[in-house]
Amino acid sequence: MDKVKYSGAEKRQFVRLPYRSPLQYKVCKEDTIKMIMHGYTENISQSGLLCNIKEDVPQDSVLWLLLDLGALTTCAEIEKRSIILQHGILGRVVRTYQKKNGSFDVGVRFLTREEPADTDLFRKVYIAEDMAHHNENR
Repeated sequence: MDKVKYSGAEKRQFVRLPYRSPLQYKVCKEDTIKMIMHGYTENISQSGLLCNIKEDVPQDSVLWLLLDLGALTTCAEIEKRSIILQHGILGRVVRTYQKKNGSFDVGVRFLTREEPADTDLFRKVYIAEDMAHHNENR
C-alpha cells in the first residue's frame, strides 16, 4: 500500500520533530502490564509521537512509554503537561498503520493532566500501583 501525501490543512497543534530512538513501552492492560516491549520513535512533538513497534496495538489503548533523555529534552513541555508515572509517560493510541515489513507505525497522543477523568483512570492507577510494587520487590 503506497502512502498518499496529505494535502489538506494542517491539524496538528505542535510541530513534529524527526527523532529516531529506541523505545520501551507497556500496554496498560492487566494481562500485558508486566511485559516490557521494544520499538523506536520516528518523530515527536509536545503532544505525542509516532513510533514503530512489532505489536498490533488497538486504537484507544493506553501505553506507558519510557522515553530517553534526548526525547524529553527535545520537548521540554512534555513533562509539564503529561501524566508521568515511574519515569514514563502515558499516551493513547490514536492511529495505527501496518507497514510492508509487518511492523506497525503507531501514532500516540500524550495524556495530559488537563483532561477530565475517564474510564482509563483505573488503568492509570493500576499501572502506578503495579509498578511501585514491582520496584519494591527488586
